[in-house]
Amino acid sequence: MVDQASIQLEPGWREALAEEFDKPYMRELKAFLLEQKVAGKNIYPPGPLIFNALNSTPLEQVKVVILGQDPYHGPGQAHGLSFSVPPGVAIPPSLRNIFKELERDLGLAPPRHGCLESWAGQGVLLLNAVLTVEQSLAGSHARHGWERLTSRIIEVLNEQCEHLVFMLWGAYAQKKGAQIDASRHLVLTSAHPSPLSAHRGFIGNGHFSSANAYLQKHGRNPVDWSLPDCR
Repeated sequence: MVDQASIQLEPGWREALAEEFDKPYMRELKAFLLEQKVAGKNIYPPGPLIFNALNSTPLEQVKVVILGQDPYHGPGQAHGLSFSVPPGVAIPPSLRNIFKELERDLGLAPPRHGCLESWAGQGVLLLNAVLTVEQSLAGSHARHGWERLTSRIIEVLNEQCEHLVFMLWGAYAQKKGAQIDASRHLVLTSAHPSPLSAHRGFIGNGHFSSANAYLQKHGRNPVDWSLPDCR
C-alpha cells in the first residue's frame, strides 16, 4: 500500500524520497495499514489519493507549503490535500475561517466549495503530517510512521529549495516545522483556523498577502488565491 513499487508518485518526489520507502518504519507502516484493511476499517483518503498532495504539486514547482495535521475523518471529506474537501462536500469549519481570512486579507469573496486543487496546481503543497485516518477517529493513524515520512518531506523542501513560504498554523504545525531555515525561506506562524482558536490570531494574520509579496520579491509568480468552481 505504501511500498515504492506499488504507489504512483510524481517523479521528482519519488527520487527525493526513494530511500525512505526502503526503511523499516515504512515497512511497519505498510503492515499496519494492511492490518487495518483486513479488519474492515474504513480508511481515508482512498488509497489512490494518499499521496495526492505530492502528485498534485511536483517538488520542482513548490512555492508555498500549508501544513495540516491529519485527514478529515468523515465519509467523502478527505482527498489527500490538507484542509481541502472534494466538490459537493460541505465546507468544514476550519476551512470556512481560512476563507474569512482570505476575504479580510485580499478581498476575495468566499467560494461556494472547499476544493483547493487550484492552489495545489499553482505550487501550494497542501501537506498533512499524517496521511491516513480511520473513519470517525481523528488522529487514529498518528505515531505509526507517517510523521517520519512527512518530516523528511519538509527536510527535502528546506534543503533543496529556495525562497519557499511555509504557513504553520497552530502549535502542532509550528513544532513540526521547527527545523525550517528561516534565513532561506519565509516561515509564517499563527493560531490554527479551527473555530476554537481562529480568533486568537488566525483571523488577521495576513499570511496570504505576505506570501505573495515574498514570492514576488524573489522573482516568483504570486498565487491566485481565488477559487473558481472546482469540477
